[in-house]
Amino acid sequence: MEESALSFWMYLGVMSVFFGGTVKRILASERSSAPTLLVYSALFLLMERLCSFCLPTCVGLGVFCAACWLIMGTVAAAKPLPVEGKAVFITGLWGLVNNAGVCVNFGDAELSLMSNYRGCMEVNFFGTLEVTKTFLPLVRQSQGRLVTISSPSGEQPFPCLAAYGASKAALNLFVNTLRHELKLWDVKISIILPSSYKTGQSRNVEYWEEQYKHLIENLPLSLMEEYGEEYLLETKKLFFQFAETATEDLSPVTNSIAEALLSRQPKVRYYAGQGVGLMYFIHCYLPVSISDRFLQKLFMKKSVLPRALQKRNNNNKKK
Repeated sequence: MEESALSFWMYLGVMSVFFGGTVKRILASERSSAPTLLVYSALFLLMERLCSFCLPTCVGLGVFCAACWLIMGTVAAAKPLPVEGKAVFITGLWGLVNNAGVCVNFGDAELSLMSNYRGCMEVNFFGTLEVTKTFLPLVRQSQGRLVTISSPSGEQPFPCLAAYGASKAALNLFVNTLRHELKLWDVKISIILPSSYKTGQSRNVEYWEEQYKHLIENLPLSLMEEYGEEYLLETKKLFFQFAETATEDLSPVTNSIAEALLSRQPKVRYYAGQGVGLMYFIHCYLPVSISDRFLQKLFMKKSVLPRALQKRNNNNKKK
């Protein structure tokens, strides 16, 4: 019985590793994800059943590993354009990379000032829109590439990033619409979705302190009384803590940009950074209750209740 249980966990471990790698490749490719995932899930499960029931444990695991490797290899990575050692002449503009972006503030959607929403939208959406429309005729003429750095917060409800996420959501929709429209022109369009990285602005403590002071000075008194400064201070503290955990190695992003510009068949979406593909898998394919809980634990997990809720709870206890 113990040997059977051990064999089960060994097979499960091997399948988790290879299936996880396969899922990451599929989610980053242009193919339809849901049907493809179902097919590959069935293949992995079928091979696991055959090997575990028909072969001794050691032999079965070896055959299963080899089969998993072959199955995962069928989701092939795109090869770059053959430019090495050759002279390439392109008239006009081959690639446009939209990288400008700003997070004006942090905090609950209700507590974010209208100026914060407008500031994020002006840079992240309208700025990118204007640059793209300016250079798009040149990219069309060269049948080139359009690469846009976006954010997972444009598609997933990260707490305290409503203003930033809304601007990125608008950007994502605009870029995806362009992707459909420019297929006739043979222009390849990619979106890069990075994880958390340390940038100049995220390290600028003075800037965020000024933004916090500006919020306190301009927040309506009624909201200040209902939420309380203790709640706002915890939000600021958690934001700083999260910023400190961000990575400094930007190579996953730069490598994704290079691949999107040089690959024969660039991916529609690049998940740049550890854990981003898994996060999207949880968001897209697991129940909302699980994905919401995952986001709450991943980002800005608060312990301080707003002042009005604290009073309500205290009154309920007295009753």
